[in-house]
Amino acid sequence: MEKKLTVYYIPFKFRKVENLHILLWLIKDACWALNFKIPALIMIIPTLLVAVLITYQTRKITSELLHNLAIDFWITANCTWMVGEFYGWDVNLIGSWGLRQFSIFPFGIGLVILGYYYIVYRNKKDFQDQVHQQTELLIKEEAVKSTN
Repeated sequence: MEKKLTVYYIPFKFRKVENLHILLWLIKDACWALNFKIPALIMIIPTLLVAVLITYQTRKITSELLHNLAIDFWITANCTWMVGEFYGWDVNLIGSWGLRQFSIFPFGIGLVILGYYYIVYRNKKDFQDQVHQQTELLIKEEAVKSTN
């Protein structure tokens, strides 16, 4: 029996934004690694804004929305940790806790979101059909927008 190959696709303009986001995130983290405080702090803004834009763009595809929300929280945690390291607030800010430890909260929220996706949502009987339908609808909506 031959297995049907499922192809995943999103609108090209979404892919361009995702690729830009990778560049921004890498620049931010490279600045962090090199201890370039001001450029790293500046890069928080476009990195987070583009992450939120991606989440908004994919909001109609539940599987994408949940993963992108988790990424938003991951970047928030990452930025919290980075700021803590830069300014010596990563430990002993409140008791033995600093921003590094407090970053567990956005990391945890992202993990809860993905836990829900992989344990509950993805195991729904009609999961594949629902993702396919949501994706098709979004593609059609974007095609209509691009012709206007």
